[in-house]
Amino acid sequence: MRYAYGVAMALLLGGTAFSLATGQAGAQIPQNAPGTAALAPRPGAPMSFADLVAKLQPAVVNISTKQRIPVRAQTDPFEEFFRRFDPNVPPSGGNSQGQGQGQGQPRTREAGSLGSGFLISPDGYIVTNNHLIQGLTGTGTVDTVTVTTIDRKEYTARIVGRDETSDLALLKIEGRGLPFVQWGDSTRARVGDWVIAIGDPYGVGSTVTAGIISALHRAITNTGAYDRYIQTDAAINMGNSGGPMFDLNGNVIGINSALISPTGASVGIGLAIPTELAKPVIDSLMRGQRPSRGYLGVGLQPIDDDSKANATGVPKDSGEIVRSVVAGGPGARGGLQQGDVIVRVNGQAVTPDQTVSYLVANTPVGSRVPLDIIRGGRRQTVTVAVGQRPTEEEVARQGGLNPTPNSNDNSPTVTPQKALGLSLAPLTPDLARAANLPADAHGVIVTAVDPNSGAAEDGFRRGDLIISINNQLVTTPAQVVAAVDAARKAGRSSVLLLVKRANTPEQFVGVDIAAR
Repeated sequence: MRYAYGVAMALLLGGTAFSLATGQAGAQIPQNAPGTAALAPRPGAPMSFADLVAKLQPAVVNISTKQRIPVRAQTDPFEEFFRRFDPNVPPSGGNSQGQGQGQGQPRTREAGSLGSGFLISPDGYIVTNNHLIQGLTGTGTVDTVTVTTIDRKEYTARIVGRDETSDLALLKIEGRGLPFVQWGDSTRARVGDWVIAIGDPYGVGSTVTAGIISALHRAITNTGAYDRYIQTDAAINMGNSGGPMFDLNGNVIGINSALISPTGASVGIGLAIPTELAKPVIDSLMRGQRPSRGYLGVGLQPIDDDSKANATGVPKDSGEIVRSVVAGGPGARGGLQQGDVIVRVNGQAVTPDQTVSYLVANTPVGSRVPLDIIRGGRRQTVTVAVGQRPTEEEVARQGGLNPTPNSNDNSPTVTPQKALGLSLAPLTPDLARAANLPADAHGVIVTAVDPNSGAAEDGFRRGDLIISINNQLVTTPAQVVAAVDAARKAGRSSVLLLVKRANTPEQFVGVDIAAR
């Protein structure tokens, strides 16, 4: 399960039942080849999807996995009691220092998952979601993957490749003349189009649901190049993950991957990875290559509220703030700085549908791309040589993104200790340790928050570290007060604070100052 804003977004662990039973053995054309177009219902509300489904179901498979995971041994509450009568009773968990079965061996249990997939070639290549075959610990893969067809034939699958960033994986089973389906063009999909989803929700067996496309380019995390889903009201439940979403011509236009629900069951908000994003990844995996995607090496935040928009002078939903910059990365080498607002990438406007991550990820690695930015209220252009995105493990090892200061402030250090409803103090080593901040952190720490202030409504907490205001570094409460006063005198209605909480990455927060 994934949860967003308190809403359960169940990553579907179910499977799409798949059939090899129909069609002639050895058939070498896709189940959804152009010759089957006559089976598609007439435009409008169809009377039945039956003929189309009969052709598509054989190419959809159920995927089940198994792996052994370590478990913590439970202490037997009666162990010490029995030991009084028999000192040879071994410790619970089988970790006896003497002779005994399981001596010193860690305990494990078998775990598994159910999901879906679909064949894309007659020799057994299968597309599914990475989260189905990834280890439950978040690293590595499961021990075994079994593919079951709609006629209950079972195959042991080999993991050809997987890509955590896009949540896609490619499997291979041994076979010939297997029924398969072909990719469609998701860029031609329109809101209101009919779609069909085939899967095995909750392991009940092959299940077909139909609905319409409810939205395109739906973002659910507001991060990353692959946060662009097709939303549908066709029932998607746990068990549909990795299964195909078809248009009425029988072409795959999406891979069902997630749902948004307060209960974990379908409420009519299902999400599929569009084929425009999925197919290049699968093509790379089939060639034995790691998917190539552009990379700037910066952390980004959308300008998604009025406070950030007013503070930056950029219209809401029309740019992204550079939250942090990887030292030595492509963005740093190109001159990007923390606090820059990127408004265009290679001439294309940055919007919620076209994020910086999406635009850059789909830019050829090595190409030089102009970025239109707002820095200090002035528009300018920097040119960046797009790099190759590292693996997710390498990105994680970077320990977040390192801020690159772009200014200095030598304001006086003795002034009032309160601003914006916050009690403030200079950061000391003791306060940094108490707030679980890095030893090299610099800024002004929040020691208390007025519960009736706007700062409390904005989510500020004791221990938060204010690093900068309007891209001016601060190290004393006096500088915070001075920056807020300067913004008011300049007629601004909000200020932009860069805030760090414990060991989490820095975040920009727009704070309304008009009535404070």
